[in-house]
Amino acid sequence: MINLVIAEDHNSLIDGIDVFFKFEEDINIIGKVNDGQALLEFLEKRNRHVNVVIIDIRMPNVDGIEATKQITAKYSHIKVIAFTMFRQSDIVKKMIAAGAKGYLLKNARLPILLEAVRAVHNGEIYYDSELPLKNDSSTTEIKKEKLLTKTQDQILDLIGKRLSSQEIADKLFISKHTVLTHRKNITKKLNLKGRDALLSYALNRDYNFE
Repeated sequence: MINLVIAEDHNSLIDGIDVFFKFEEDINIIGKVNDGQALLEFLEKRNRHVNVVIIDIRMPNVDGIEATKQITAKYSHIKVIAFTMFRQSDIVKKMIAAGAKGYLLKNARLPILLEAVRAVHNGEIYYDSELPLKNDSSTTEIKKEKLLTKTQDQILDLIGKRLSSQEIADKLFISKHTVLTHRKNITKKLNLKGRDALLSYALNRDYNFE
């Protein structure tokens, strides 16, 4: 039996994983927390019963990188899988250096996440095939973002500031329809999938970790 803990600040995603995993006879979700500090406090009490932690990187109080450092330092038997929107090579490297044995992007299907949980629990390493692990000079996302026009890059920044399509249109003096068209094109160029993927990407791309 794989005893699993999920650390994610979006309850809808936790619920989705929970619903999908509950039909698997070898998976038992024993903890769900919304921030890194809560995860560390949970593990202080229950670490002996935990095998795998699925963790987001951007979380309140203690981010996923710092939480992973502490987990791997204190509990060598617990395997950590990052499940995040971050594709930037520097962040990927920091997470791996912190001790993560798995790293998946959130556009991965849940069967892939399940496969990663089982693989990591069995002592394997499982990294998303889209990660820029083989190119130190430039990340996949930087290459993709170079495909964006100046207007699309501005729109992406404004999406990250949580402006609505109408607010973006007013700010850039273009029509709402034009903004919506740009959003579709940006999503396609960045190969993002899911209803909130563009917003998540825009929020995360300039997020820095010490």
